[in-house]
Amino acid sequence: MSTTAATALPPRTFRDVWLISAGHALTHWYPATFYVLLPLIGKELGLSYTQIGFLMSAQHLAGAISNLPGGMIVDAIGKKGYLMAASLFWVGFPYALMSMGHSMWMLVICVMLVGIGNNLWHPAAIPTLAHRYPRRKGLVLSFHGMGGNLGEALAPLAAGTLLAWFTWREVVVINIVPGLAMATLILVLLGTLTTSQSQDDNVNANSNAEPGNHKPWGMRQYLRDLVSLLHDRALMLICISGGFRTLTSTGLLVFLPVYLAYEQGYSPIAIGACMTVLQVAGLIAGPIAGHLSDKVGRQKVVLSSMFLTGITIIGMVFVGQSFAFIIFVALVGFFLYAMRPVMQAWAIENTPKRLAGTGVGLQFTILAIGASIAPATFGIIADTWNVYVGFYFLAGTIIAANILVLFVPPASSASAQ
Repeated sequence: MSTTAATALPPRTFRDVWLISAGHALTHWYPATFYVLLPLIGKELGLSYTQIGFLMSAQHLAGAISNLPGGMIVDAIGKKGYLMAASLFWVGFPYALMSMGHSMWMLVICVMLVGIGNNLWHPAAIPTLAHRYPRRKGLVLSFHGMGGNLGEALAPLAAGTLLAWFTWREVVVINIVPGLAMATLILVLLGTLTTSQSQDDNVNANSNAEPGNHKPWGMRQYLRDLVSLLHDRALMLICISGGFRTLTSTGLLVFLPVYLAYEQGYSPIAIGACMTVLQVAGLIAGPIAGHLSDKVGRQKVVLSSMFLTGITIIGMVFVGQSFAFIIFVALVGFFLYAMRPVMQAWAIENTPKRLAGTGVGLQFTILAIGASIAPATFGIIADTWNVYVGFYFLAGTIIAANILVLFVPPASSASAQ
């Protein structure tokens, strides 16, 4: 019977992969734009490294608080197309409100709203892709991650170019247009996408879903299931390791542009170009790592990527103002972003389908906690000692992430089935 059902299923096209990945690009477009604007905002408002760090920590702290409820909402509602469209609008609109702000606290409120809105996206998008393409989840999640890299690659150049003609306040207003257009497109083409459509009947034997698990369940049972996720050693080690990795990447994204502006005197266009190099390298790395992890296992790819990320961050600090700095920025981007889709696929494999949204929400809660620690800690270190010590701190966090991966049970590192 299962064989008959399998042969009756229509082949999966990649249309939804490209559309959801494009939406993901826009959710990353806005923060990437803001990172380029941040040195200008900091100078206008007279912000120190520590204040800039606390500003961005507030955004990620709001994300940490809202991530798990966001995952629960996704599992409870199931209308993933509507939720992705809502998330995309919610991510973009607060940046337009920043144009009216003249104090740090107004900025804090706006970035916290962004942190909340952004956390509806991943619990809706990642399980949808993983369960629609179960045998290729490493690859399709790498395409999803590549969309984020593409948004982060193009946004700095676009922002740097716009700043040649407009003020940063005008840029944040102009910047809302692509997000509104993409949210409308997703609403029209994916608005009816539900949880049941994101499950592939081909792999029922390898999933943790039982018959009828698409039906509503009580809150008490739901909380029991959530506790069971918290007790899953493999899942928690993957998530906590990912939290350290996100700490590293967030520290780089926030302070690399500030460092280039304050310490090296780079123009906005030059800063945008450097950030684009970082993201283009990650864009190339994602599909390679995702496909490789489907073949040889998640753990091997993550371990090697983390080790090489730590080495290249240290190398980036040593080479200073030479041309080799750009090469090392590209290498950091390549190895740092190679592991992101792999860790997402790895976590999905350790989460029951009926708790997919909650599992991703839990994962991104831990990632957001790591992200919230990074900017404030880096800022304090940079003001207390210097910015170079801050980069050494980031290299240390990726080494800590690598150590945690070593303790993930071997059975969990198997390729997707």
